[in-house]
Parts: sequence; structure tokens; C-alpha cells
Amino acid sequence: MSRGRCLVPGPIQVGTSRLNSRLMADLSKYRNIGIFAHVDAGKTTTTERILALTGKIHKIGEVHDGESTTDFMEQEAERGITIQSAATTCFWADHRFNIIDTPGHVDFTVEVYRSLKVLDGGVGVFCASGGVEPQSETNWRYANESEVARVIYVNKLDRVGGDFYRVVDQVKNILGANPLVMVLPIGIESDFIGLCDLLTRKAWIWDDSGQPENYVIEDIPADMVDKVEEYRAQLIETAVEQDDELMMEYLDGNEPSIDQIKACIRKGTVNLDFFPTYCGSSFKNKGVQLVLDAVVDYLPSPTEVDPQPEVDPEGNETGEHAIVDTEKPLRALAFKIMDDKFGALTFTRIYSGKLNKGDSVLNTFTGKNERIGRIVEMHADERTELDSAQAGDIVALVGLKNTQTGHTLCDPKSPATLEPMVFPDPVISIAVAPKDKVNAEKLGVAIGKMVAEDPSFYVETDEDSGETILKGMGELHLDIKVDILKRTHGVEVTVGAPQVAYRESITKRIEDSYTHKKQSGGSGQFGKIDYVIEPGEAGEGFVFESTVVGGNVPKEYWPAVQKGFKKSMVEGVLAGYPMEDVRVTLVDGGFHAVDSSAVAFEIAAKAAYRASIPKAGPQILEPIMRLDVFTPEDHVGDVIGDLNRRRGMIQSQETTATGVRIKAQAALSEMFGYIGDLRTMTSGRGQFSMEFDHYAPCPKNVAEKVIAEAAERNAK
Repeated sequence: MSRGRCLVPGPIQVGTSRLNSRLMADLSKYRNIGIFAHVDAGKTTTTERILALTGKIHKIGEVHDGESTTDFMEQEAERGITIQSAATTCFWADHRFNIIDTPGHVDFTVEVYRSLKVLDGGVGVFCASGGVEPQSETNWRYANESEVARVIYVNKLDRVGGDFYRVVDQVKNILGANPLVMVLPIGIESDFIGLCDLLTRKAWIWDDSGQPENYVIEDIPADMVDKVEEYRAQLIETAVEQDDELMMEYLDGNEPSIDQIKACIRKGTVNLDFFPTYCGSSFKNKGVQLVLDAVVDYLPSPTEVDPQPEVDPEGNETGEHAIVDTEKPLRALAFKIMDDKFGALTFTRIYSGKLNKGDSVLNTFTGKNERIGRIVEMHADERTELDSAQAGDIVALVGLKNTQTGHTLCDPKSPATLEPMVFPDPVISIAVAPKDKVNAEKLGVAIGKMVAEDPSFYVETDEDSGETILKGMGELHLDIKVDILKRTHGVEVTVGAPQVAYRESITKRIEDSYTHKKQSGGSGQFGKIDYVIEPGEAGEGFVFESTVVGGNVPKEYWPAVQKGFKKSMVEGVLAGYPMEDVRVTLVDGGFHAVDSSAVAFEIAAKAAYRASIPKAGPQILEPIMRLDVFTPEDHVGDVIGDLNRRRGMIQSQETTATGVRIKAQAALSEMFGYIGDLRTMTSGRGQFSMEFDHYAPCPKNVAEKVIAEAAERNAK
């Protein structure tokens, strides 16, 4: 029997520059990882345990007490949720971890998306009783799109209804992933005491003190030997598929060594063939060490992932890549802007080259050089000053003036642009107005900072009313923004009712013609276009093409026609909402050798839009949201009845250990205030997640109301 802190060398303190400089030179010892999951799966608590185990913090803060290290915003501490992704650096087993703890709520998935964009690996946390929940699916999809290697950690095994094996099945069936089970739990719910490590055939047993170092490693309980052997055989069979020679030896009856098995697991994990799967209870400090060891053993270093592609000004890949190498020219991506008490911070992932304090770097988006004033290593809202950083690092740069999320910073002598980030359009808006002149002056400055921090948060001014319109991803998103305005920036505002981001489209195909002719002495204007306007595919947006032959509309004027139609699409003819999914084909036309110009053809296209769209069966579209609602079994009928009243379409029901999960779709306009109603119906136990799915035509009565409201606004 052995007793101790961990089987690998103990945690390394971050106090010596010698250690930092040694690690800085060895990229194989770097792990850039994110921790992501559904709301309340225990991401932030898990991060707290990691920081405690690695010696980064000495007092563990609890989410439910509002004292966690990475949830440092007031709003996060109060609500017990993560809103901003927080970055921190720590060391384990001679390896450097750059960790980002991301939000779980669907309104803040942009934080998850941009974090995954710059990470090499991740830890997907699942609740043992809640299982694979709605946001788990969204985050998993983002991670797949970003090709991020992951280990899975099933947390909260001490909870009522906790079931490791059920969650493993859900990962297979709901996520379509291949979990590679590495440990088995000993005991369930309140009797959960430890884990069986399948590779070593040893049991890790913790005592009831809640201290992570108070455990023993001993033989596996007799009643679990058969189960351990069954799962161990599955583990080895899956792992050796990564190596043909080892597989042949294994089939001949020769079991590979643990080091050989680990090498295979690492290869399969990096290739996304499977995901090493662990379990534990972060709150009770049981099992986190094995997850840390898995990060070291199986997740890739920066040099083991595909290098970031470089793109041209139009966003097309050039074939060049940012190779992770300190000797290559600088390539870095700004992935997050944060304004705090010390000034603007630009979180940056360095892909290649080195960055020194005082360097001048080129921002390829603005075309301007920026000077690096300070480089800091972040620990949530605290920081350590650095003189330099290198390929593989995630650092914050202080004082950059014109750099925004998604911008590339590079060596001015070797310019290049990295693949940018794409963010979803907002689906909900509210109008805010400052309460007095003093607040009006502060509002503009505050909103400028908030827009820089969050690319999914849009602000515009209604020219007619003078109101400031805030646009976001959901009610909670905008609620938090108003709260930040008030408490962080000291701006008092009055808030209007939420508004839906409707769209317009057409239902008919029409062929039409328009001639723009203007003669007023001197050179005139002339442009004739014959065109087809028709509905496009759902989600296609605006599509333009020209089939003109014979030069009736010279090729140099085609872009002007496209520009005229595209500019017009921002305002529909029914209620002034942007047009969606319209295809325009220029088929013929005419020009004048003297009077035709690009301006004339652009004006012709704008006038053609106004003349033809009303004849093409215009209609109002509304955002349809994807809902995932959890309710205790006693209240299923009430919840479904309420969703039906909200024009909801029930798609599936699934009974879980603790209740029923209902998947549905519903119009956003019917979902305002839903969380309050759901909690009332379910005695406070219901919860739900909602994200945008698609636009669909409004029912006639809703469309008439939307058009009438638009007319009323315009009349004012």
C-alpha cells in the first residue's frame, strides 16, 4: 500500500525564474487547455481544485460561496455562473498548463468558441446526474469544428442520481463520440470513495476529510475485479488499434507495456479517434489528480496539433501555415479583449516566433503597427509581468490601441493573417436610455469598451428616436450587459422591453426590368438591367450572379449591380427588417457608351429592388429557437402544455434519473420571461437552455402585428 499526493512528481511552484526559463524553451511541456461544459456541471469548481493541487492557490474558493478564483466578476460571484472565460497558468509534473475556464450558459457560447479557437486540448466536464445536457452538445460541436483533442471528466459522482456508466452511454449515443474509459468509480452517490485505475489495476481511495492529498493506493476491491478486467480489455483493444505491430502482438497473446499502451492512447487522443474518460467529485476533492495526469499523458503540446492556416484579405487559405516554432516569424491571434482596473487587456495566443516587451508588431487587419508596452501572464484577475513570450504561450498584452478580437499580430517584415473568427448574429435587442445628461456622457465610453470585449454584443443608435439599441444572444446576455453598465461603469439607464430580430424574405420568383435614365445637361446617367429575383435556400443569405452574354451590360458594371441590390437588402419593404435568402440573377440589360457608369447601374439596382420586391410575395420571418427543458416528472404535463401555448413544437422526451428532458422548438417572441414561468410551474426545480436554430415564416396574425408596430415606430 502506498500513500501520498500523486504518482508523478509533485506540483511545481512558480516562484523561480530559472524554472520559467527552462520550461519556456521546451514546447513539449506546454499544455494549452480549456475546461468547458454545461451550466452547473462543475467546471469552475474543477478549475479551483486544479489550482489548489498545482500550488497556484492556497485557499480553495467555492462557487456557491461566490469566492471562486476564476469567477472574479461581481455578476459571476452573485449568480454562481461563469460569464467571461478566465485564463490562468500553473504547473504540474514539470509541465506548464495554460488553462481557460469557460462559461456554460448558452448566451455566452461565444466565449467558449473563441477559447477553443486558440487551445490545443480540452477537458469536457459532465455532471454525473445531469449527463450530456444541451450546452454539452453545443460545446462538443464547437470543439469538433475546432479539432480540439479532449479528455472527458464525469464530475459530481457523489450526487444523488450520479451514474458514470449512463453518462458514458450518453457520450456515445448523443454526442456520437468514442469515450475510452480509463477509471471505474468505487461506490455511488454518498458512498463514492474512490476510483479503480484500469491501466495499473490499482484503487485510489480517499478519506472523508475532503483533502485531496489524503488518499491511499491499494488493491482493487474483490467485488470489482471482473468488471475492471472487462473494461481494461476494452481499453487495451481500442488503444492498440493505433499501432499495427502492437495489435498483432496483442492478438498473439502478448500484452503491451503500460508505456506502450499510453503511447497508443496519446496518438488516438490527438487524432480525435477517442476521448480518455475519467470520473470523480471535484467538490469532495476526489479524482482530480488523475485528470491532471491525463492532460500531461494524452493531450497534445502546441507542436502536436495542425498549425493555424494563413489567409488572404478575402479570407481564403493561402496554403501557408503558422508553424509552432520560436525561430519562425511572429504570428499571434488576439482572441479576447478585456477592460479592467489596470487598462485594456488583449488576450493573445502566440503561434510562432517570439514577442518581447517594447517590440513593434503589425496588425494586419488595420494595417498599422502597435507597440507592445507590457506582457503579462494572467491568473484570473491578477497578473505577473513578463519580459517576453514565445510560440505556444497564451498571454495578455497591455495597452494595445486598435487591436480587436480576431486580429492577427505579426512581424512587420513578414506580414501574414491567421484564419479569423466568425461570430453569430444577435437575435434579441433592447432599447436603453441614459437617465440624465451625466449618464449620457458616460454611456458612450462604457459601451465602446463593452463592444470591444464581446463580439456577439452589438450596439446601434435608432436615428429616428435617438435610442441606444443593445443586441445580444439572449435575455440573460443583455441582462448581464445592463448590470455591467450600472455597476462596473456607473451608468444608470432605463431599459425598454426586449425586441425580436425579425427578418424578411420573399416567396415568389419574378422576372423584371428597370431602366435608370437621367439627363440634365452635360453627361447623363443610364443603366438598364433585366433580372430575376427568387427565393434562395434557407440560410443562404443574399446570392448574386450574372448570366449576361454579349456585353449588353459590360462586365465592369456587374459589381455595381450586385452592390446596389446588396445595400438595399438591409431594409425589407414590409417592416424594414433585413432581407434573408434572396437570389438575384442579372440576365440582360443595356448601356450607353457615354452616359453609363458604375454609379448609374448601382442606382438602377436600388430602384429595381424597391419596385420588384413588393411583387415577389414578401413575408416576415421570425427566429425559431432550439429548446432543451428539464423538469421533474411530476410537472411534465404542465410544462408541455405551456410550451404548446407558446407555439412550441415538441420533438422528443427523455426520462433521466432525476426528471424528464424535453427537446422542442419555439418562436423567440413567445419565450420572453420563460425561466420565471418554468420555475413557478416546477417549484423552482426546472431549468432550460435555448439557442437560435433557424428563421421561419411568421403566422399571419404575428406578421400583421410586427408590420403594424413598424409602421407605428416610423410614424413617430
